[in-house]
Amino acid sequence: MSQKFIKLKNNNRANAKAYGKYFATAVYDNHFVGTDEIADFIQRQASVKKSDIKAVLQELGEAMKHFFEMGQKIKLEGIGILKVGFSSIGVAKAEECSASTITTRRILFQPETERVVVGQQKRTDGTVKQKYVTAISLLKDVVFEETHDNSMNTESESPSTGNGGGNTGGSGNTSGGGNSSHEPIGD
Repeated sequence: MSQKFIKLKNNNRANAKAYGKYFATAVYDNHFVGTDEIADFIQRQASVKKSDIKAVLQELGEAMKHFFEMGQKIKLEGIGILKVGFSSIGVAKAEECSASTITTRRILFQPETERVVVGQQKRTDGTVKQKYVTAISLLKDVVFEETHDNSMNTESESPSTGNGGGNTGGSGNTSGGGNSSHEPIGD
């Protein structure tokens, strides 16, 4: 399988550099992968029962909430770092700034990254300089493939299920209007 994308032309005149250019934009399946499906997948990969996996995933949410309440960041090996983020109303005096001025709360996610060597360059003094990129570990081996279907749906679902088929990624370079599926993604 691969992550599908479509080509969209930016028609937003506010960004003169990007106006009129085409950008690859992610297309998502209408199906959300839930706890059961993740537990099934993990059960096939490991020698742990699905019921045990579901119990651990349920407790993971409770554990994360506990550590967020303690003001701590959570690092999940192979996944990344999660932490609390929020916005607040600006006030004129320090004494007016309190918990009541906090307006929105969210989870910020910083994916785990690794350096991937992509080549090397020999310098005139005989030393070698490595060229590398920083890759997000979870996406390092993901294959990308163009599609012409901007409402991808690989399952036969009834019209009342699914999320309505948001078709824009996080690039912000298209005029498509952002992610309409209201997915819980960090900033």
